[in-house]
Amino acid sequence: MSPTKQEPATQLPPQVVNAKPAVGATLAQEDAQVSKLLSPSTIRSVTLNNRIVVSPMCMYSSQDGFFNDFHVAHYGQFAIKGAGMVIIEATAVEPRGRITPEDAGLWSDDHIPQLAKIVSLIKSQGSVPAIQIAHAGRRASVYSPFHCAERLVSEEFGGWPTDIFGPTGEQYSEGYGIPKQMTEQDMEQVIQHFADAAVRADKAGIEVLEIHSAHGFLLHSFLSGNSNQRTDRFGGSSLENRLRFPLAVVERVRAAWPAHKPLWVRLSASDHKSTDGTLVGGEDADGWDIRHATLYAKKLKEMGVDVIDVSSGGNVSKAHYSAGPLYQVPFSEYIKKEAGVATGAVGIITEPKDAEDVLQHDQADYILIARELLRDSGWVNRASKELQIEVKWPKQYLRANRERYLKTVSANKKY
Repeated sequence: MSPTKQEPATQLPPQVVNAKPAVGATLAQEDAQVSKLLSPSTIRSVTLNNRIVVSPMCMYSSQDGFFNDFHVAHYGQFAIKGAGMVIIEATAVEPRGRITPEDAGLWSDDHIPQLAKIVSLIKSQGSVPAIQIAHAGRRASVYSPFHCAERLVSEEFGGWPTDIFGPTGEQYSEGYGIPKQMTEQDMEQVIQHFADAAVRADKAGIEVLEIHSAHGFLLHSFLSGNSNQRTDRFGGSSLENRLRFPLAVVERVRAAWPAHKPLWVRLSASDHKSTDGTLVGGEDADGWDIRHATLYAKKLKEMGVDVIDVSSGGNVSKAHYSAGPLYQVPFSEYIKKEAGVATGAVGIITEPKDAEDVLQHDQADYILIARELLRDSGWVNRASKELQIEVKWPKQYLRANRERYLKTVSANKKY
């Protein structure tokens, strides 16, 4: 006698755990008014459940630019643990725009499906999926930190050491490749590569786009007089000339990126070349300092950029600065106030109370956490505990929050 076939249940009892609010959101409305860090924020049509943002960090784990299962697990963990927004790593807009051969890319429609998998997981947890699009410029074709080797990657090992370019033919630093000086035709191609990558990001479901113009990569190298000594309308002593190419990239991307979706730009607020103490980060009149960065930020705001992600350095090999907790917050505060634009603070922000203070003192609008999240992917829950404000846990992990779990079950409440 064959066993009776089990029909699927047509109606399951209601779950104890509600889907809303989303993971990482405060459970009490009054708590959202007490803590800025754990309060929601809306930019254009996109709402973050809190102001904790996963900073873009290169994982050097792609082949031919493709994301893979590692990336799904890596980025998914931050969404599951409640980050308001997850910015996917610097993703090259063309193969020559990678820092290393193992960088992620978005130069082909073939890259979209794998990126969409990451996006789907992030969205499923109520977090906002974002991505940083980038071009390495004269810092391209080098080995990732995983390799014990000379810096420059030869063609034999998948590099392109004779096909890198920058504002001039000046080498970034010893061990890097000698770049070709970009022509206007080269610039036009790169501008379109950025716009095409933005379209692909939108097709993959990305909700926030960030353009990388910091850390000595292509756009930053054009911005700074320390690296751009061109004699045409794209460089030299004229800041207006040095801004021309990066602003053209932003303009084309903003036009290609849906109007209802936010656009962020990461910039370096200083090259840290000067030891002069009269300005935040030092005065560097002919290079790149906070005053230049602020003028750039003003232009970006006028062009429809919503948030400036304020970092620093990376453009000169012998920089003068000391990295410590919150060391870049003064840059964020300066640009926020002088340019009148929303900013994100980043750089060795490890303590929740420090992050809360930065927001309470109006030094930034968002907190970007990088390596601290690699050490502790549950940083949002740590912030919740230390600030004594309860946030939503994923239902699958609720039993680890014993007090809340027992309260929920005993009261038979939906959570």
